[in-house]
Amino acid sequence: MRRKQKTYKLGHDYKTQLELLIMLWPAVILILIFDFTPLFGLVMAFKNFEPIMGVKGIFTSEWNNFQHFIRVFQNFQFWPMVRNTLGINLIGAFISIPVTLMFALLLNEIKHPKFKSLVQTVTYLPHFLSWVIFGGLFITLLNTTGIVNVVLMELNLIDKPIQFLADPQYFWGIAIGTGLLKDLGWGAILYLAAMAGVDQSLHEAAAIDGAGRWKRMLHITIPSILPTLMVLIIFAVSGMLNNNFTQIYVLQNTLNLPASQVIDTYVYQTGLLQFQFASATAIGLMKSVFALLLLVGANALSKRLTKTGLF
Repeated sequence: MRRKQKTYKLGHDYKTQLELLIMLWPAVILILIFDFTPLFGLVMAFKNFEPIMGVKGIFTSEWNNFQHFIRVFQNFQFWPMVRNTLGINLIGAFISIPVTLMFALLLNEIKHPKFKSLVQTVTYLPHFLSWVIFGGLFITLLNTTGIVNVVLMELNLIDKPIQFLADPQYFWGIAIGTGLLKDLGWGAILYLAAMAGVDQSLHEAAAIDGAGRWKRMLHITIPSILPTLMVLIIFAVSGMLNNNFTQIYVLQNTLNLPASQVIDTYVYQTGLLQFQFASATAIGLMKSVFALLLLVGANALSKRLTKTGLF
């Protein structure tokens, strides 16, 4: 006899899961307030809005079509800041993803539990420091009297101290390097979690056949965590226009501005310092649209090449 499938009524679900729904609603309310309500402000990108108009002016000010977008594209700072944003993110992704993956693979091979725990603790710790502290530490290390210049001069590699943060040519390297050091251990967590789900019988069979650790990592571990790797790559591609604002802002100064001015810091300066909310909204909207296109394109390419994607 065919069993009758149980049917659940919507009201019954509410009654049986009331405690869970009560716990969920505060998060839903916060999302509605801070994520969806500000979306109404996007109309400022298409209007002649001035701060003196108040909140009501967002909806009552005159439409100006795409004048703010045209003004942004014509700004002499636009293309340099796009170059800086893409350069830091693109080079950073090419370096950080392989390095973090290799670090996770090596960490996963450590058999001594206490040493493995020590390495994890040391590499995780910088993630929990604010960029004000972490960036300030590197500013101290890289100044003309800092330990970096002292060591380089003692080794006779340089004749006089280098002003690392005052020279734009060093900024990309400093931003990428400090970002990698701060999040290396934290970024490895996802890879380690994926590796924990790899079927150990595959490793045992490969070891019996004579495969060493490197071959097992190359032919078993990496293919097994490929879905996780591709998701992280997709997120990295979709975030090409997003920088860590706090990191850039802490390391930025007027001398390295040609290499450190990115979209996020420009939006901050335009919107909050110069009170040009409409222009800042137009830049933010453009960035979000391009990020969405990058996300969809990276996901489609990933599904085509590896049969794995985010959606």
